[in-house]
Amino acid sequence: MRRLRFPRGGIDAPNRKRQTRRASLWNAAIPRTSIVPLVQHAGEPAVACVAQGDRVREGMIVGRASGECSANVHAPIPGIVREIRRIDLPGGTICSAVVVDMDGEFDLLGKRATPQEWHSFDRETILGLIAEHGVVDMDGSRLPTPLGCAMPKHRPCETLILNGCESEPYLSGDHRTMVEHASSVLTGLEIVARLVRPAKVVIAVESYKQDAVSALHAAVRSSRLGYQVVRLRVRYPQGDERQLVRTITGREIPSGGRASDVGCMTLGVTTARAVHEAVVYGMPLIERVVTVAGGAMAAAANVKARIGTPIGDVIEECGGFNGTPMKVVVGGPMTGHTVIDLDTPITKGTRGVLALTAAEVRRAPTTACIQCGRCVTACPVDLNPTRLYKLITHGDLPQAVCEGLLDCTECGACGYICPSRIPLVRRMRRARIRLDGGSGE
Repeated sequence: MRRLRFPRGGIDAPNRKRQTRRASLWNAAIPRTSIVPLVQHAGEPAVACVAQGDRVREGMIVGRASGECSANVHAPIPGIVREIRRIDLPGGTICSAVVVDMDGEFDLLGKRATPQEWHSFDRETILGLIAEHGVVDMDGSRLPTPLGCAMPKHRPCETLILNGCESEPYLSGDHRTMVEHASSVLTGLEIVARLVRPAKVVIAVESYKQDAVSALHAAVRSSRLGYQVVRLRVRYPQGDERQLVRTITGREIPSGGRASDVGCMTLGVTTARAVHEAVVYGMPLIERVVTVAGGAMAAAANVKARIGTPIGDVIEECGGFNGTPMKVVVGGPMTGHTVIDLDTPITKGTRGVLALTAAEVRRAPTTACIQCGRCVTACPVDLNPTRLYKLITHGDLPQAVCEGLLDCTECGACGYICPSRIPLVRRMRRARIRLDGGSGE
């Protein structure tokens, strides 16, 4: 087992995972009402295939994929469609959502289907099962998994990397999934390896997660797959695809490119387990692991919550707030989004729900840039954040694009390290929204 160093850039942020890294997964209560967005993936919205008043069954498709980057959306509970209405999602997305009031019997809850002998399935069958059950990248890009498995014909997959680096502070859902479900994670990885046929498979885990490393080692030994487990230095954003590929292979993903352009593919832990559930058990993606934490929470936990569950329900189940939070964040503190509506639903991409105190937020006034260069040193993709900030502020978006604006991964490292508290990431995010046709305001 090798221990690899972080290549360059990044920050040493406090991980604040002590509350949850040893907290076993448990099932959150089934919501009485589920709000199921039709946009939980990278592409076009799914098309609703139910109407107000329709009865739906647990796991039934309520939104059908409408393009290559779209994905099916399923009913997380049985019941009656109350309405289809517009909702706001974290990050500014506005989309339609199917609102289901629970009614009737569950078809999947508490029942385990007979496992399928997936080794006999051909490639098309496996891809069909993954697509039918709505599996997407649940840890970042939200790209439908079948599309993520499409390697360029001129560049076959050389290295498949399981991304066990959950480097954002507070979040530990992937960690607990590796500890408690190592076998199913490994099977999901094996299924994807069957699709992309890599020359090498690497399991990358941060060095402090010794219990996860041990669980994965045991699963690899029992499966006799020969996959390599490597331990990585703890540094944010080690889990970013560009950093991971650079650390493992030494290759640089080109500007505007993907890992496949350099013969690699990365697969998140949660996504690997979803692939296992879809292919082996025929389970649609209707739940995910969510870390609930923060100083304003009465109790921190890692819960398996149904898609569509209002975040307020999950907060209440963990004991509610122990005071008034300064900020409620969906996702991680570095890349997540602040929300004010506790009816905001859990989606396929929701990794965390954080209730943060004023001390954790560390709000401070913005002052003038002191030209310290810390943001440049921290940027993991070699950008000059303060230069981009000035170009955007003066309305020179074309020059900002020339200097790498579109390569920004919005990891938040520059804003975190800035002593002047300049909103670098927020300004770049809004500029990118404007370039995509939005207002960016």
